[in-house]
Amino acid sequence: MAIPSDSDVIAAIATAQGRAGIGIVRVSGKDLRAFAERLLGRAPAARAATRAVFWGKGGELIDDGIALFFPSPGSYTGEDVLELQGHGGPVVQQMLLRRCVELGARLAEPGEFSRRAFLNEKLDLAQAEGVADLIDAATEAAARCALRSLRGEFSERVRGFGRQLVELRALVEATLDFPEEEIDPLDREEARRRLARLAEELARSLALGRQGSVLRGGLQVVLAGQPNVGKSSLLNRLAGEDLAIVTEIPGTTRDAVRQTIQIEGVPLSVIDTAGLRDTDDIVETLGIARTWGAIEQADVLVLVVDARDGITAADHAIAKRLPAKLRPVTVFNKIDLTGDAPRAEENEQGWSVRVSATTGAGIDGLRMALLRLAGWQQVDGDIFMARERHLVALERVAAALERASHSEPRAEFFAEELRVAQRELDTITGEVSADDLLGEIFARFCVGK
Repeated sequence: MAIPSDSDVIAAIATAQGRAGIGIVRVSGKDLRAFAERLLGRAPAARAATRAVFWGKGGELIDDGIALFFPSPGSYTGEDVLELQGHGGPVVQQMLLRRCVELGARLAEPGEFSRRAFLNEKLDLAQAEGVADLIDAATEAAARCALRSLRGEFSERVRGFGRQLVELRALVEATLDFPEEEIDPLDREEARRRLARLAEELARSLALGRQGSVLRGGLQVVLAGQPNVGKSSLLNRLAGEDLAIVTEIPGTTRDAVRQTIQIEGVPLSVIDTAGLRDTDDIVETLGIARTWGAIEQADVLVLVVDARDGITAADHAIAKRLPAKLRPVTVFNKIDLTGDAPRAEENEQGWSVRVSATTGAGIDGLRMALLRLAGWQQVDGDIFMARERHLVALERVAAALERASHSEPRAEFFAEELRVAQRELDTITGEVSADDLLGEIFARFCVGK
């Protein structure tokens, strides 16, 4: 079996699976004009929508649609790109893709189009990751942040740090490389000012990046508790619509009900689970087993209790079984029946929130608690979509600058820490990157992108 090469012609269906009005097959490679002539009977004009017939190997008609040809280097990948827009039936799309393979293309791997765009310097690595984040965005706020990264705002911020580092390194290393020359001594005070300014700007970017990471990842929130404490009503109140069936009969919820909601743009995957209790009902028992499975995977557990009863022995038993990583949010529901005032407060055991899922009282306090647990804070400036590797790199840069501030009297140590900081910055945009890192990043992309 041939090893995939970056010089191969690649093809993939670029639209989602299933039936649709339009389906797109995308082809990328070198010198695709001859490829297009065999498929279409003629090469379409560059960057113009051209009506075309897609022909099979034996001259049979596959489909009638539109062809778009983007010659190198003015394309997404930097190679010749041919986009074939036909009818969106799965069978038709597979027939067209099979014909492209017969003409010499191979099936594209996940993210291979974007990988080629990176290798051909059409996108840097942070921009390429912005493509995937834009596709995966769960909220409008996340989509806007991802688009800023795709347009290069995050990359330009990183390169701005790099330029400042280069200027500072030039000053320091000149005294190391040419000690015998008549070079003015490094102005130590100016170097300290530059370093402090860079560290301050980096700290702001880290804060913005951490908020972007929250928008990207969100939280998985599990609603758990005894039967009939109002978990389903709470889910409906948070979601703003009736998603879960609510009755007075304990054990109504037999399986998990999942819904993605957003609070200030932060996506929360909220799971309403079966009430936790001992039962002989086989179906309910299976639902309870799934509840504990969901709790194991949760980022946040909302333990719902009836405000009229407070935390009972059964609730304590549930709390004892919770994973150690979880600090639960204890929600005292049904305060409309007790006359308690809504409030939210945090202590060593976690958050305690008093609400009424029926009236909505206290729900804003619960939303605030969930945002705090997600790590969300209001920050000044445009948030960018940061991945974990970006944050780790920026933290390493900050650590190198901190070490540089302590080694400033020794110019050679000072210069070395600045060099380390520069190298870490370059990993963000891909100017320094390992093949295994690229493989891991692009393997998570959609096929056809």
